[in-house]
Amino acid sequence: MMWKKAIALSCAFLVAGGLTGCGETMGVPHREDKAAGASSETHMVKKDAKAIVVYFSATGNTKRAAEIIARTKGLDVWEIKPKEPYTDSDLDYRNDNSRVSREHQDRSLMPEIDGDVPGWDSYETVFLGYPIWWGEAPNIVYHFVKTHDFSGKQVIPFCTSHSSDLGDSDVLLEETAKSGEWFPGTRFSGGASESDLIDWSRHF
Repeated sequence: MMWKKAIALSCAFLVAGGLTGCGETMGVPHREDKAAGASSETHMVKKDAKAIVVYFSATGNTKRAAEIIARTKGLDVWEIKPKEPYTDSDLDYRNDNSRVSREHQDRSLMPEIDGDVPGWDSYETVFLGYPIWWGEAPNIVYHFVKTHDFSGKQVIPFCTSHSSDLGDSDVLLEETAKSGEWFPGTRFSGGASESDLIDWSRHF
């Protein structure tokens, strides 16, 4: 995974959001957000591969980005939902005893996921969307990645964030997955324009 940190690549868009944020990177990673329009030939997406957008969203920013990407490319979309939905008080990151704060402090607290992706094995490309919480992906996203086999799949991470950058969130998810070809992630702001999201998705 260390090789990823040495190569620069990607397209990043800034958008405003709350606890959640969206950041994406395409191609080979750099640990910094890159300007929109950057591209790289290092990672090549398989042509005509069956693809899906899988995402987790707590406040709606990542959901909006995921749906625009899916609509632009004509892809299936599946939302990662906790069996026990988050309440507003659960999402109060300023409260050390809130649900999200406790999950952040203890990686073993992984929310159970409601349902599963239909026909998971048939997909060759996965756009994986998530918000940035405390500089990384939420535990529920780690849970999804840990419990799914990404062998033979290309994974294109994207995230949303109010102020945090991508950090090592994509690298940590790849290390958790232990399989698949992972592209570097890209970060968007919660308010990223639809045209920015469309332009980014068309790079793949």
